[in-house]
Amino acid sequence: MTHGMRSDTYSPHVDGDRDWRDTATRFALVPLRIFLGVTFIYAGLDKLTDSAFMKDAGAGSIGEMMRGVRDSSAIPAMVDLALENPVAFGYAIAFGELAVGIGTLLGLLTRLAALGGALISLSLWLTVSWASDPYYYGNDLPYLMAWIPLVLAGAPLLSVDSALRARRRQRVGSY
Repeated sequence: MTHGMRSDTYSPHVDGDRDWRDTATRFALVPLRIFLGVTFIYAGLDKLTDSAFMKDAGAGSIGEMMRGVRDSSAIPAMVDLALENPVAFGYAIAFGELAVGIGTLLGLLTRLAALGGALISLSLWLTVSWASDPYYYGNDLPYLMAWIPLVLAGAPLLSVDSALRARRRQRVGSY
């Protein structure tokens, strides 16, 4: 059996001769950006417009939810910290989700927005959905994993980041 380097791999061609695989590869993160951006904007707006959510106590409130997950969370101290002022924590999560969603959807500071999304998802996984059994019933862990490619790659296409990068390259090239 001989071993050698494969020559049938698909990579972007320098001469601009690209097939559908190259195009699909270049645009692979766009659907993920759209999904995560829209979902986090929706989640933030849903929290801000829910009259019951932004309260210390009562059915459907952030305070009641945090008290309900306190003993089953991976890090009860995080829940205790949130319970010091549940309404402020609720607003912080909601505005954080909005900022992350808008940044991701527009592709503005995408890596930073994705890191924020990953941290929000991580904190929710360690607190709210930690007790999900089996673990894959909780939705925060898949969201955390979905943010990682955007943290690593950013938004190379169809984004404010890529437009700014092209503009900087153009300026540098004109000097």
